[in-house]
Amino acid sequence: MNTEKVVDYIVDWLKNYATTAKVNGFVIGISGGIDSAVTSTLCAKTGFPVLCVEMPIHQGENQVSRAKEHITQLKKRFNAINSIEVNLTSTFEKFKSVIPEVEDSATVNLSLANTRARLRMTTLYYFAGLYGYLVAGTGNKVEDFGVGFFTKYGDGGVDLSPIADLMKSEVYEIAKYLNVSTAIQTAQPTDGLFGDSRTDEDQIGASYNELEWAMKQVELGKTSANFKGRELEVFTIYKQRNLANKHKMEPIPVCEIPKELKFS
Repeated sequence: MNTEKVVDYIVDWLKNYATTAKVNGFVIGISGGIDSAVTSTLCAKTGFPVLCVEMPIHQGENQVSRAKEHITQLKKRFNAINSIEVNLTSTFEKFKSVIPEVEDSATVNLSLANTRARLRMTTLYYFAGLYGYLVAGTGNKVEDFGVGFFTKYGDGGVDLSPIADLMKSEVYEIAKYLNVSTAIQTAQPTDGLFGDSRTDEDQIGASYNELEWAMKQVELGKTSANFKGRELEVFTIYKQRNLANKHKMEPIPVCEIPKELKFS
């Protein structure tokens, strides 16, 4: 990948989109992870104002410290960078206190994890509406179009997706080129939605490098019959995730009424 040219292309794309949309800048949630660090830096390079929003909900200290370090670095390197912290922990706890109790803890934990992401989406759109900004998404290609590893109407609820055509490995290449902090570049990817130390790999059962490999095999027309051992395991994980999460990755289905029924 020609990293420099790819960066320039994305930055120009962001500039053109914002100019055409006649908006004032970008707002982005900063998690302390590689994707939000790269996306916010790309937005910063446009010269448009960028609002970095920290939205902790029982967040791990290491995630919080990486997010703060990144924002501090951005402010030193670029003009028009502002930041704000909105601690959503009490909001999340209040929500938990008013919903009915359910016995199935696994289902409840996943629903609550997705609720965290949706609270953050709502917060970002509050600021977007307040300042006339666009919400910049942080999903990469494997997450957004491979395994659907995002929350519908949570971190998937954005105005534009600058890095959604980049594999995770390519995001890391760009992070290195953009001088994203070493702490972020070396941190284990995590969505931070469960309030514990589980990583993305823990949840998915495969690393991003493995998932990239599987995604490419599907594009080549390969099937499970072509693999065995760990390759078969990873390929199966990818295919199962891809199928289960199609509802996230495809347009919302619309029930189109036949004209003869509507106008008869």
